[in-house]
Amino acid sequence: MAVIEEKEDHQTEEPRPSPSDGASTADGRGGRADDDGDGFETASEGDVEEANVEDDRASEPPLKAETYEDAMSDEQLKQKALDQANDAKTEGNKLFGAEKYEEALSQYELALQVAPEMPLSVEVRSMCHANRAICFSKLGRYDETIKECTKALELNPQYLKALVRRGEAHEKLEHYEESIADMKKILELDPSNDQAIRAIRRLEPLAAEKREKLKEEMMGKLKEMGNSILGRFGMSVDNFKAVKDPNTGSYSISFQQ
Repeated sequence: MAVIEEKEDHQTEEPRPSPSDGASTADGRGGRADDDGDGFETASEGDVEEANVEDDRASEPPLKAETYEDAMSDEQLKQKALDQANDAKTEGNKLFGAEKYEEALSQYELALQVAPEMPLSVEVRSMCHANRAICFSKLGRYDETIKECTKALELNPQYLKALVRRGEAHEKLEHYEESIADMKKILELDPSNDQAIRAIRRLEPLAAEKREKLKEEMMGKLKEMGNSILGRFGMSVDNFKAVKDPNTGSYSISFQQ
């Protein structure tokens, strides 16, 4: 049974993971590691987010007598919609725990559809997007994981878990540069995050290797295209030598007979 937390802050504790999961997270608050062990040591694929909804009507300015009845009716409708969103999210969490990820996705989507557009619902909506990201990750749909994490971060830019999950999904797709960028954003929010530091150190060589591979592939395509054109004039790209500048990494071309 999921435990409902009071309220999420920028690094809120997440609901308890299922018994099969591990216990290490990027922001050091517990969760589980990836099933296959090749991702970050976070709760990014095991935990779903939960939170209570608090009534903030006491903080609102007093209403004029003539509009009080109508305004209260509108407020009650919003609260009812928010309650329905939380119920759908809770049901989604249960389905996620039962590994029914497609059904959980539908419940989180329902919560997003009924959640009213107001400050009080930002937390619930950001959590639902993050929970949808977990489901997509479990299903191996990493492009959609990235999209959902991005939506969660648009609502809550300091959402560490969403940054970790997006960075993890980028790595699965070999988007090493993007994954590094997310880890650096985590360090901006939490400079002492050792997991993000280790991830950057591990990913930077992979990113450099991929850049070199892409350059070689591009050079091969250019060479093939060049030979098809220069062959009409009795030449080939072998008449041109590319020299790499060790300082800048750029190339210069020289002609050779």
